[in-house]
Amino acid sequence: MFGENLAKLRKEKKLSQYELAEKMNFSRGKIANYEQGTRQPDFETLQMFADFFDVTTDYLLGRTKELRPQTQAEKDEAEFQAFANDPSLQKWYKELPKSREEDLQKLRKMWEIIKNDND
Repeated sequence: MFGENLAKLRKEKKLSQYELAEKMNFSRGKIANYEQGTRQPDFETLQMFADFFDVTTDYLLGRTKELRPQTQAEKDEAEFQAFANDPSLQKWYKELPKSREEDLQKLRKMWEIIKNDND
């Protein structure tokens, strides 16, 4: 899996094995062996590849399909999008702007109670 991911990332950057080897201070043969799976990197080398390609070591090893971990803002946005695109909630969500301010205040207070109960 490592070899496949390494080759994929190298090709995405439009680098030949020779060019990657030069940038990493390796021989072209070493890169070829990694990509063919006949050689495995040590921890330091694995981290060097992760840093070079700006991916996680888990991605290189095939443990995840995510190139890099999500930031908290990205997680929050994904959670919001899942909520906003839920058909069962869309009607309710669309009606919110039509609500009276005092009802919105009550809703905010209820939300704070629910949120604090889950912490």
